[in-house]
Amino acid sequence: MTARRIGFVSMRLAGTDGVSLEARKWAEVAHRLGHQVCYCAGELDADAPDPTLIPALHFRDPEAIAIGQMAFGRTRPPTDLAPRLERAAINLQAALRQWLDEAGVDLLVVENALALPMHLPLGLALARLIAQTGIPALSHEHDFYWERERFRVHAIPDVLDGVFPPDLPNLRHVVINSLAQQALRERRGLESVVIPNVLDFDTPPPGMDDYNADLRAALGLTPDDRLILQPTRVVPRKGIELAIDLVRRLPLASCKLCLTHPAGDEGLDYLDRLQAQAARVGVDLRYVAERFGSQRGRLPDGRKVYSLWDAYPHADFVTYPSRYEGFGNALLETIYFRRPALVNRYPVYAADIAPLGFDFVEITGRITAEALAQVRLLLTDTTRRQQMVERNYELARQHFSYTRLRSCLADLFS
Repeated sequence: MTARRIGFVSMRLAGTDGVSLEARKWAEVAHRLGHQVCYCAGELDADAPDPTLIPALHFRDPEAIAIGQMAFGRTRPPTDLAPRLERAAINLQAALRQWLDEAGVDLLVVENALALPMHLPLGLALARLIAQTGIPALSHEHDFYWERERFRVHAIPDVLDGVFPPDLPNLRHVVINSLAQQALRERRGLESVVIPNVLDFDTPPPGMDDYNADLRAALGLTPDDRLILQPTRVVPRKGIELAIDLVRRLPLASCKLCLTHPAGDEGLDYLDRLQAQAARVGVDLRYVAERFGSQRGRLPDGRKVYSLWDAYPHADFVTYPSRYEGFGNALLETIYFRRPALVNRYPVYAADIAPLGFDFVEITGRITAEALAQVRLLLTDTTRRQQMVERNYELARQHFSYTRLRSCLADLFS
């Protein structure tokens, strides 16, 4: 195989969101295959490979936000939307072309920026750049605009249908589930390859060590407390109110529900509602996002910042009540760390994961008496718990491992 210089580009390649995590896995496997990797985004982790930071690529860039507000939530575009979008796209295209040339990129991987229109100028700039340069490119598409309520009312049908994603001869589409593959074919007539989210199940997970041994104490938990982990961002589609309802109704004492990821990507109203709900029903809800990051570190006051993977070894149970997911990174992590979990049967889970025979406490939109009984059993019966987690680990090793990703990427990168 010829070694390539692979450039990953996105709005954000940092932190613990699903896009950033999967991009990191792709980059790691690309390196194992003998390729060189470089990153370009509006936000980057400190250890990003060969990084180029262009702040205007971020979905929180003021111009991107302003253009999005002009385009969505209405059906008639303001007169200045088209020229403003054009100017922004031209500027971004020039910056990206400079990065391609200076970094020597000969294969481009676009992480979700041609699928979800959170940054309209960036999508337009990337589509034009790929078309004009003829560079071989992959569009790694985690979710599409038609899957998100906030993008359904809009004034830009031509832009969405032409760019998110574009139909170009030198661009291949990679989706993360079979439902997306079917929708892309039916809506746009575009063929795609399905590569699910993965983890390195052939390598044992890290466990307790000197750094994370004090995590429970740092979060204010006692040795007798049960740590119920909600390892997702705090946005409405995660269904976290169902986790609160579960803890409220569990006939067990000392359950603490911990939210490890930040709120803010879609505003703070949802976090406020969750905190009010928990206070009203007497659930000990702990929003501890400041204590977790993509890697270990320290806060300005000297307190430890833990990686998310430090939380799993301490968790007694994981809640995953999402109403919608592109695939389910946190679910794979739960399996990897051999933790029992409750799962809301979101569409991709029902289509691509459950049929493989995984063993979880399943609900469909509400906490039932049966689900409560199963969770209680898993928290009190070591044999049942071990049976669940070992079965899930073996199934995930077969279907969602780096071995599968390596085989897929070896073909795509060549």
